[in-house]
Amino acid sequence: MYPEHPDHAPAKRAVEVHQPTPITPAAVTPAPLVPVQPGSVPAVASVVLPDGRVVTGYAIEPAKPEPVATKPAVSRTAVNVALGGVGFLAVCGGLLLLTTFITALTALVTQLITLAAVIFGGWIAVQVFSASSHKGGNTFNIRKAVFKRNHFNG
Repeated sequence: MYPEHPDHAPAKRAVEVHQPTPITPAAVTPAPLVPVQPGSVPAVASVVLPDGRVVTGYAIEPAKPEPVATKPAVSRTAVNVALGGVGFLAVCGGLLLLTTFITALTALVTQLITLAAVIFGGWIAVQVFSASSHKGGNTFNIRKAVFKRNHFNG
């Protein structure tokens, strides 16, 4: 960060140098080459060229490529995607039916509560308004009442 003072030389440090030591690989002896005889002697073929020369040699069969693994008519991924779509549609239909059922059940419960409130409210109204016309309890007929000196003589 800061420039060094021109009168001071940088400090010298002792440096150790490490040389890597190579690892000797295990001695590997190559397998001896053993000539292998072909199972059958190939046939000798002669070819006449257009200019009249004859070329003789062994016939070489062309290398046959390995057969490619047969693929199914429809890929597994496509089948899985299709099955997933069918399952998703089934779930959506079920959820639609479930929400419809819950909505209908909520409407039914709401109507039952409203009906109960109307019936109970009507019963209470009948009880309140019929109580004034009900002739029950003690009846006192006062025909002549005389009040003398704040005393009732009946």
